[in-house]
Amino acid sequence: MTAAADSPDPIARPAEDDLRFALMDLALSYLFPAALRAAAALGVADHLADGPRPVAELAGAVGADPLNLHRVLRLLATRGIFTEDDAGRFALTPSAELLRTDVPSSFAPAVLMITDTTFWRPAGELEETVRTGRTPFDRLFGMPFFEHFARDPGTAAVFHVGMASMSDPENPVVARAFDLPPDATVVDVGGGHGGLLLSVLREHPDARGVLFDQPHVLAGHRLGELGADDRWELAAGDFFTGAPPGDAYLLKRILHDWDDEHALRILRQCRRAVSDRGRVLVVDAVVPPGNDPDPGKVIDLLMMSSFTGRERTRADFDALFARAGFRLTRVLPTDTRLSIVEGVPAT
Repeated sequence: MTAAADSPDPIARPAEDDLRFALMDLALSYLFPAALRAAAALGVADHLADGPRPVAELAGAVGADPLNLHRVLRLLATRGIFTEDDAGRFALTPSAELLRTDVPSSFAPAVLMITDTTFWRPAGELEETVRTGRTPFDRLFGMPFFEHFARDPGTAAVFHVGMASMSDPENPVVARAFDLPPDATVVDVGGGHGGLLLSVLREHPDARGVLFDQPHVLAGHRLGELGADDRWELAAGDFFTGAPPGDAYLLKRILHDWDDEHALRILRQCRRAVSDRGRVLVVDAVVPPGNDPDPGKVIDLLMMSSFTGRERTRADFDALFARAGFRLTRVLPTDTRLSIVEGVPAT
């Protein structure tokens, strides 16, 4: 081998350097959600609603160190969240507008939920999850997620408000994406405060609704927003041990919280309670095959680190439904990041 052959390839090196820099950028990318959380928690967007402000003035308004606030906003501006002009004033962008808390479409609660310590800390221990097959949540917080959620009012508030912020824009779209039998009774399983059921009852005026969840969750329900409408009722219980009778069972972002055995227990309770003309409607991400990016592949790691759950493929749902006594009939895409996986009682 010649000396020339032993020397680094001058053509290959720039490509290798580009890959190295790309890996470094990826390794540092956790700082963007950290900065986003800081801006949302400080309420920066609310203080820019009337127009651009110098960072020193803005820092005084939100109670922050001017230099460090500038550094956070400067980083976010590289992603189109806030913008800085030549005079050093920061202003809102369309993305930053969604961080305002005084707009109907505010996404700030969702940002604070997704970056909450209940998700952030277990994600930092992902290596443990991969090695052991178990979430580190119990070790970090002393109990499983939903037990912690039930015992800690602060966590519960962050979760419910954050889920509403993320789900409210989706719910009308989801409600329009499926049909129902005439005069159907719709059971929203683990329906939280009832945001999805509200949309379903508005979209399907001949339907009746049952919001099924644990008592401490139902206490915050929103179904009163329907006014004098008497088409709904509350049902307290545990979806692992029972379900109210009905014609359609909605499970939005429920099964993905649980491993297959727990998900199977939920579906079997629905199967026992469903009418002969009934169906189950699972509203979750459906992970596509291949190497292309997909939001479901990202959320899947959140489910892995803080819960025992997972995002599933169509084949996963098909197998799960069959074990529960349902036959998967179709997967309905929606104009959200979620699909509706429909199943009917197997004969």
